[in-house]
Amino acid sequence: MIPSYGAITALGVLVALVLAQRTARVVGVDAGKVWNLCILSLFAALAAARLLLVAANWSILRDHPAWLLGLGVVHHPLLACAGALAGAACAAWYAWKNKLPIRATADALAPPLAAAFAFEQLAAMAAGSGYGTDAGPQVGWAVVYTKPLAAIWSGTPLGIPLHPVQAYAALAFFALAVLLWVWLPLERRRGDVAGLGLLGAGVAIYITEIWRDWAGRELFGLGSHLNGVVDGPQIAAVLLVLAGALTLRERKNSSSECDSAFHERNGEQRTGEKAPPATESRGAA
Repeated sequence: MIPSYGAITALGVLVALVLAQRTARVVGVDAGKVWNLCILSLFAALAAARLLLVAANWSILRDHPAWLLGLGVVHHPLLACAGALAGAACAAWYAWKNKLPIRATADALAPPLAAAFAFEQLAAMAAGSGYGTDAGPQVGWAVVYTKPLAAIWSGTPLGIPLHPVQAYAALAFFALAVLLWVWLPLERRRGDVAGLGLLGAGVAIYITEIWRDWAGRELFGLGSHLNGVVDGPQIAAVLLVLAGALTLRERKNSSSECDSAFHERNGEQRTGEKAPPATESRGAA
């Protein structure tokens, strides 16, 4: 069951790469450069997440070096955050270096990223990572883990019905990917799809975290925050929502400014056209 994490994640990456080629053409961005951007960002994200994991568990890995082979199955919110930041920084650098339009490129990447996150959550479910809370006997769709490796690597409780929160998140991200894909050719301003993607991802993460077990998340001593009221991913989700709202608000303001300038120019032109007849009339008088 555990190796399926890598296989499903790899499938998600392939799907995202193919989808990114399509979305790049829709927004009019060089598909080849988008491909290179995705590959570089992927390697940056993987490297950052794995290096952080090695640093956090160096004392254990030093005594058991063979465990390095199993690092690819470990799922943790802090690792995901580190990987996302490294990938985003690499993508921004590559886009700036190759003069790619930032907003259009972000629009092209929004649907593939949502699809990739959906596959990653399915992979986490297969591996027992990021498991849900105790579902009890009344939840017929609960998942029960029995593999000892899931307990060793992720602290997953065995033999207990748990909410399949990874499936909840996967469904939310799949729905978001479809919405962004449909909206992409219909958008009126560059950046709207990216802003909507940030909003949707934030809402999906915040809601699904309600059913995710916060236990076993300590890394560098970091676990739940605010006395258990909200955890790290929910804080990140709030930031995503704010970033998406800010992106959409900036675009709205820019559009209003453009419309005002357009009307002002039209008003000046109409005033200039009416001036000569008035002069002629005064001259004739």
